[in-house]
Amino acid sequence: MRKQLLLFIVCCIAFLGNPAYAQLAPGEYAPCQEMPSLITRFEADHSALERFYTTPANASGFGRGGGDQESGGASPEKRARLETLCHDYLKKLEQIDFKSLPQECKVDYILFRRDLDARLQVSANERAGYEKIKKWFPFSDSIYAVEKLRRRGHQPDAQATAKNWFDFSEQIKQLKNRLKTDSSVTMDQIYQAGLVINDLKRSIASVYNFFNGYDPLFTWWMPKPYKELDDALASYADVFSDKKKAFTPPDNSGIVGKPAGREELLRQLKYEMIPYSPEELIDIANKEFAWCDAEMLKASKEMGFGDNWKAALEKVKNTYVPAGKQPEMILDLFSQSVDFLKKNDLITVPPLAEETFGMMMMTPERQLVNPFFLGGNDIIISYPTNTMDEDDRLMSMRGNNPHFSRATVHHELIAGHNLEFYSNARYRTYRNFETPFWIEGWSLYWELLLWDLKFPRGPEDRMGMLFWHMHRCARIIFSLNYHLGKWTPQQCIDFLVDRVGHERANAAGEVRRSFVDHYPPLYQLAYLTGGRQFYALKKELVDSGKMTYKQYHDAVMHLNAMPVEMVRAILTKQPLEKDFATKWRFYDLGGVK
Repeated sequence: MRKQLLLFIVCCIAFLGNPAYAQLAPGEYAPCQEMPSLITRFEADHSALERFYTTPANASGFGRGGGDQESGGASPEKRARLETLCHDYLKKLEQIDFKSLPQECKVDYILFRRDLDARLQVSANERAGYEKIKKWFPFSDSIYAVEKLRRRGHQPDAQATAKNWFDFSEQIKQLKNRLKTDSSVTMDQIYQAGLVINDLKRSIASVYNFFNGYDPLFTWWMPKPYKELDDALASYADVFSDKKKAFTPPDNSGIVGKPAGREELLRQLKYEMIPYSPEELIDIANKEFAWCDAEMLKASKEMGFGDNWKAALEKVKNTYVPAGKQPEMILDLFSQSVDFLKKNDLITVPPLAEETFGMMMMTPERQLVNPFFLGGNDIIISYPTNTMDEDDRLMSMRGNNPHFSRATVHHELIAGHNLEFYSNARYRTYRNFETPFWIEGWSLYWELLLWDLKFPRGPEDRMGMLFWHMHRCARIIFSLNYHLGKWTPQQCIDFLVDRVGHERANAAGEVRRSFVDHYPPLYQLAYLTGGRQFYALKKELVDSGKMTYKQYHDAVMHLNAMPVEMVRAILTKQPLEKDFATKWRFYDLGGVK
């Protein structure tokens, strides 16, 4: 036994002394036990409650970035249970000695508490919104009560339930008549009502699909009242939707979104640790635009078009490849960008990430809201199909020409989204602080950096990269003006066409994507804003000689997603208190770079 124990000790010493173990990359271990354990348990508990309390037709979780974590229209029971979970974990968090934590775990503490507080605030807002419209849904508690019993398989009184659901259908007819003439209903209430109706429809469908065909009495009584109630709720939703017209100014675009308002923008900016007002961000975008204008004129003159940069841009657009050749062009641009990264030793390119990126073609329907590439594990190519009208085909080809694409392939793949996804699945995997200012900001940062490192080969390439830089500036300006209630969607489209040089169909797709396609209000401004954060941190660490490009870039990839200010706090060892408030003014409003 002693020999076995001795052998075990020797093996452990040999293992711990192994250079491969001692030189383990910084991103491959957890910096402490307390925070990773707490965050992992919360995620497991939260997922379990979401699975149990969400009706089967709606298994989605919280929103996408921006503190936009609303579950939207959830039952009061589910909302209350998730609030209890957050309060329980806030108590657990307070039991941890913040000052004793290493720097990374202090960041985890700050961000985890921020997220718990944000969830509770959003839930409180939802609850208040629900109370304001509950008079329009006097039957909701009864529906939720039946769904609650269903979750445990309790057999309903089918005859009584059928009568109730018939009665609710009749009640909705009366409520619709009242609603049509009620002028007190606000836009927020209309939006909240839509969420509640969707949840009620899912709830009755959950009950019906569970019992129908399996329970003889339910199958006898319920098909007709279910169909009538489902139809009545759909019709009720239409009446609420029609009332949006009173709040939506006439607009030729046909795009109807929901402006967030200044107060909500400020709340989400605080959540994302961006210490600038919407107006200051517009100022930043305009300063960036001025730099782009000057560079556009330089490229235009080199191409022989003088000050007429739009004419030069037209020439660039018309360099599109023949039909069917777009995937080959994408592969060539991918190879060029990866070769450039390796040649300049800018970042570690894992062979598996380089090997396994895929290609997909975007459907014509999807191209209506996204006229350009999408990316991640795969690159999704936006290019015309045989079903498109001739004008739309040409606009798609012109808008995805090789010089424009040169600035976007590396954004979507390596060292952009593909490498992000690869790294997030392997380093600090317990972290779940996803934010578009990291996700999109990192990919945009590479557009800024590769410009500096002379990646564009000539004025046409520079014009393609400048087009996208102008596009990011325009996103800040049009999205904030829309959410501040100053611009209509049509004004946003016209701005993209006139100021950036977009094809009109592509501009409409961009605006539709921004306001209708479930993106949070800050998502479109996160590209350039987050990119400038990473760029400012690069100046602080790389330009000063404290880190090489490769050390800086690898460190960011090993830390996983979080607000960029927190990346800075870790890499520069900023003093942190648990009541941290954002303060990093990363952009000099007096200049561009």
